Amino acid sequence: MVMQEITQQITEMARDFATQYIKPHVIEWDEKQEFPIHIFHEMGQLGLMGVVVPEEYGGSGLGYLEYKAVIEEIAKVCGSIGLSLAAHNSLCTGHILAFGNEEQKHKYLPKLASGEWLGAWGLTEPNTGSDAGNMKCTAVKKGNEWVLNGTKSWITHGKSGNVAVVIARTGEARTKNNATAFVVERGTPGFSAGKKENKLGMRASETAEMIFDNCVIPDSNRLGEVGDGFKQSMKVLDGGRISIASLSLGIAKGAFEAAAKYSKERFQFDQPIANFQGIQFKIADLATEIDAADLLTLRACELKNNHQKVTREAAMAKYYASEVAVKAANEAVQIFGGNGYTKEFPVEKFYRDAKLCTIGEGTSEIQKIVIAREVLSRF
Repeated sequence: MVMQEITQQITEMARDFATQYIKPHVIEWDEKQEFPIHIFHEMGQLGLMGVVVPEEYGGSGLGYLEYKAVIEEIAKVCGSIGLSLAAHNSLCTGHILAFGNEEQKHKYLPKLASGEWLGAWGLTEPNTGSDAGNMKCTAVKKGNEWVLNGTKSWITHGKSGNVAVVIARTGEARTKNNATAFVVERGTPGFSAGKKENKLGMRASETAEMIFDNCVIPDSNRLGEVGDGFKQSMKVLDGGRISIASLSLGIAKGAFEAAAKYSKERFQFDQPIANFQGIQFKIADLATEIDAADLLTLRACELKNNHQKVTREAAMAKYYASEVAVKAANEAVQIFGGNGYTKEFPVEKFYRDAKLCTIGEGTSEIQKIVIAREVLSRF
């Protein structure tokens, strides 16, 4: 009962923050592709930048149910801010929390959890998305230091992040255990930002390249053992997929609520369009599928909170919720009709933002592979 009350309080706090500080600026940020970094500093003061980070490292010390609620409420208002919040919490911060030593945790987590620092996480490269075993970004050890060379692409906060967890190849391409994770601070010589992407949606969430040109970092910045980078990344992505499922749910619920409300207000043939069976069937389908996605995500959160394996369940939640988000946004535009195609109403942005959820942190096709592998391994 106490945890339910805490979850409710966190939900209301995130909802109030989104309504007061994000909603008035959503259109402007989207149009200008403006990344409002000050918003993340403010969310840090509320404890939203380190939701699952233990209090001893400056975090809120909460669980994945609360984390899910936070991402959802922010994404209901703006998918871009929800995406950046999710990437900061689950990828960069989550990787250091899961695999950093005590010195690394005490050095980086308080700054990340407070929102003083913004985190980035680099796995994807220009020519290696799902094919991460063939990455070109390398780290070569020289004495007690590592020299990084290569480019990471499609990185959330690739330009503005104060610190990045970078997975670089330390062995031969396409061999096992050939990658290692490192922490690289902004300002390190040889570490720079490249092109910022001009995107269809999520336009207020910064996506940019990270470039490493003979970037030298000490061995003390290595996370875990040499060769464990890819294994670590897969475990980090299990939590990240819960994040994207939550992000998807926020977008789906935001689009659904806008459409349902509009269907009661829009009159045709002297009655609200909500009276027509064609609209009612859309509402019924979406309500059912959003609830199903919600339950899948809640199951994954419970397993994660109990430190149980969550690979299959996180992949299911991410796959299903992201596809539901796309459907919900699409149907919302249809319910709004011509108005849904204009920027005067919110659903066209949900429509543009939703698609990323089926791509980022593993495409829907990759999720199916993960799910099938996990299911078939039991037989």
